[in-house]
Order: sequence, then structure tokens, then C-alpha cells
Amino acid sequence: MKQTITRPPVTRLLIPLLTVALVFSCASPTSISRRDIRGAEKLIGVQFTNEEIDVLRNYLVQNRQGFDSVRAVPAGINTSPALYFDPRPAHFNRQSQAGPSDWRLSERDTDMIGNDDQIAFLSVAELSILIRTRKISSLRLTRIYLNRLKRFGDTLQAVVSITEQLALKQAQRADEELARGLYRGPLHGIPYGLKDLFAVPGYKTTWGAEPYQHQLLPDTAKVYQRLEAAGAVLVAKLTTGALARGDVWFGGKTKNPWDLKQGASGSSAGSASATAAGLVAFSIGTETLGSILAPSSRCGATGLRPTFGRVSRGGCMTLAWSMDKAGPICRSAQDRALVFNAIYGPNHPEPDRSVVPGPFTFNPPADLSKLRIAYFDKLFARDTAHRITNDSALHILRRLGATLTPVSLPDSIPFAGFDIILRAESGAFFDELVLAHRDRELGEQDESSRANSLRQSRFIPAVEYLQANRQRTALIEKMNALLSRYDVIVATAEGFNLSMATNLTGHPAISLPTGLDKRGRPTSVVLYSNLYDEGTLLEAAFLFQQASGFHQLRPKMFSEN
Repeated sequence: MKQTITRPPVTRLLIPLLTVALVFSCASPTSISRRDIRGAEKLIGVQFTNEEIDVLRNYLVQNRQGFDSVRAVPAGINTSPALYFDPRPAHFNRQSQAGPSDWRLSERDTDMIGNDDQIAFLSVAELSILIRTRKISSLRLTRIYLNRLKRFGDTLQAVVSITEQLALKQAQRADEELARGLYRGPLHGIPYGLKDLFAVPGYKTTWGAEPYQHQLLPDTAKVYQRLEAAGAVLVAKLTTGALARGDVWFGGKTKNPWDLKQGASGSSAGSASATAAGLVAFSIGTETLGSILAPSSRCGATGLRPTFGRVSRGGCMTLAWSMDKAGPICRSAQDRALVFNAIYGPNHPEPDRSVVPGPFTFNPPADLSKLRIAYFDKLFARDTAHRITNDSALHILRRLGATLTPVSLPDSIPFAGFDIILRAESGAFFDELVLAHRDRELGEQDESSRANSLRQSRFIPAVEYLQANRQRTALIEKMNALLSRYDVIVATAEGFNLSMATNLTGHPAISLPTGLDKRGRPTSVVLYSNLYDEGTLLEAAFLFQQASGFHQLRPKMFSEN
């Protein structure tokens, strides 16, 4: 059944940035000189005559006064712009798949549950059966993960706060409810970790950054509320790179559990590292430009980046209003389906007005023969470092019945100009931080640091930000024309332009472990699909993992006694 979704009566998100972000050397806005304007011209790539500049000067003084008046009234971290990004292309029709799901939960092999370390690496699906059949209590399971967080958290530098008091309370409640016959579903009593961008009452929300390391917020993240309603148990708030960049935070550098000499990548570094190392059963991360897929691929986890607007970001730090997404990081595609089912869709009330309602089902087919599947052949040809595992992954897909059609990214896409969208929006959110010069407190201050990026944002003219968003509209149409011809497109884990394109267009993606490289580090491929079609993506990933078993590989340091 085709369901037509009409666009809400809003335009694409256009942040009300500073009209032209000129930085003047003068102390007073009344002393703007012709020389000041000549210097600014070099930054923005325009040139006016002396007569035009003289006419312009008084208007720039008024602009400066206007900027100051806006700065005098702080907006607050929960105030989003009045305009919203909509990822749907013109005349968009989505295939609606409503109805019951088949989670493929099997009760076989649940009698032998193993020791505590073995239990810690069981999937959410397996743990859910053990809890439902009362072969293990949520309280015992929670203590297993709390012990592992204390034992390995410092080694991985993946934990900001262990929420022990809250976790034990939630676990006890889960056991008591089950004893009364109340079962909330597959996440009932399952311990998990939350990226430390999400606010939880009574615990710090540090955003991984020095200026906020003692921050206590009055908000409650909507994702946390959804998971609490599903019966899940929060055992830890996990590290994020400072202000959602990389794997370096105020407490150190989060490690890859397969190689402690290597960082976990970012910025959902703690979520991916802790999940892969068995410190939590699953975790929640966020992505703006690769921050779920990259650390999941690096750490050998299985991460889902949902469609933009599928999961509420209420109560979560903003990096870019029109690009941020929240999603699960797990040890299997089946687990991701279970977690995603609990967190997708709008809340009531819903502070994140970009959230779009729509159905989700999970019903894996027998094979992939009926799915239209393509692959980015040039990316696979270039990725010679992972040729063996990449070729193995493609072979498994073909063995499952897939006919792989080679495709390429659309031409004439100005990728070099799109980064200003993220930088401009993050600059607006962290405006007060930069104006107060507290960005100087951030641990990283080099050219690629978040501090430098926020400072750069002051030099992005509003006109150029809007022009980049106009090109983004064209990108949405081009990417939809490509992706809508297929159900799934396969890519290598490496592919920055592809990651940027699909983050800008809001398309969903999944990272899938494909084995280990010569140094014993995990390798991955990434599957992409159409807007709001996480079901097909997860079903294909589930079949791949059932056929390959790569997701069951464990880092020895954390899985062997």
C-alpha cells in the first residue's frame, strides 16, 4: 500500500545566522573603517568600490548593534530555530510496511548460559529470553555489567558516569514487575549505556568537554524515557568526543577494544567501545557526519544510523539541527531492530519537531533474491587495504541470492562547500561558548579541533550558508533518484563523500562487521537504504549476519578469563 506523506508547512532549516559574519578589529562598532571592510572582503570573496563601501558602513554599524541585541538575550540550549530541515524529496511517496514483526526470538540453547563474562557477550535477543523465562534476573545481569564497567571502564576510557544507584533500582523494578506477570517486551531488564550527550536527571551531562564536565541539566532525554518505558536499565553514561567530535574527551582518549593503541574513532566512541567490549548489552549513539558508523566499524560493533527525524533528539546536545540523528549501537542487526523499535517515532509531548511518524516492521525473508541490491564498485576497487574482507562480504551477499549492480555517486556535487552547514549550525548552538572565549578550555586546539571549527563558523556569511542549503536541495533529489531504484546499496566503510552525502540527505545506514584485517582489527561494510526504510535495511543485515557470523567475534582482552 502506498502512503503519500505531505510536507509539513515549514521550509528547510535555514538558521538565522549573523547576516554577514564579518570580524572587525575595532573595539567599537562606530569605528568601522574602509580598511576593515577591505579586509573582510578577502574573507568572503567579494569586492566593492570605495563609494559603495562608504554607503555600506553605516548599515554595518546597525548590523553590529543588531548582533549585540540578539546576544543580550540568551536563547537557551533547548531553543531550536523556527525553521526545520525536511529530508523528503519533491513528490515523495514511501512504501508503508505496517503490521506485526517477527523478531526471530528462539528459546533454544538458553539452558547453558555460561559464566558472567560469557553472559555479558550474549545478544539482547538471547538475554531477553533468559529474563522473560526467569533463567536470569535483571538484578544479576545488571551487576554483571556494572562489575565490567568498573573493571574495564578505565582501560577503555569509555565511561563518564556509572549510574549504579539508578541501575539497581530499575533492575529491581524489572524483576518485581516480571514476578507480577508484567513484561514490557524484549528490552525488559536489559542493561544499556547512553552517549553522554543525552540528559538524565541526577547525573552529569558533560558533552565530553572541559567547559561542561560538571554540567547538570534539568531535562530528561526522550530516548531515555522511551527506553525506561520499555523496561531497559541504564548502567552508564558513555564517552563522547568533546562536543561530539572524535574520540578525545576531557578524561582521555577512548580506546578500540581490539587494539588499545588505537582510538575508538568518534564521536559515539564510548558507545561503540563499551558495546564491543561487553560492558553493556547495547548503547545509544548519535551521528551528524559519521559518528555512529565510524566507531561501530572501528570497534567491530553493529551500528544503525536511522533516517533523519525517525528518533527524537529531545534532551540531547545539538551539533547541527538539520543533521543530528540518534540510533542504537549493538552486537547484531537483530538487536538493533529490537532497540530501534523501542525508540523510533515521536514522543508525547515531542520537543523535537523534526520527528516524522511512520511504521516500522522487521520480517526477514528467506534470502535476498527479491531485493534490488547495488554496490559502489569504485569504492570497493579503491579500498585495497581491505580487499579480502570486502570481497568476502560481497560473496556472502551473492550467496544469499543478491544480484549486485554497480553504481556511482551522482556527478556535479559541490562536496567541498557542504561542511559549512554543520559548522554554521554548531557555531549558532555554541555561540555563547565562543563569545565568552570558553572554547579555549577545550583540550584540543589544533586545526582540526572542534574549538577551531567553532571559531571558523563566525566567518561564514549567511548568504553562503543558504546557498549551500540550496545545493543540498539538489543533492536530495539526486541521491533519491539513485537510492530509490534499489532497496539496498552496499559500500565500503571508507567513503567520506558518501557519508557526507547521505548525512545531508538523511538516509539510513548500517555498519556490518566483515572480519579482521592483518593486524587483528575489525573491518566492516555499510548498507544504505531509502528514507524511513530501516526495516529492509535491518532485514538484509540480519540475513548477512546469520550467514557470516562475523558479528560474534569478540576482543580477547575483554572476553577471555
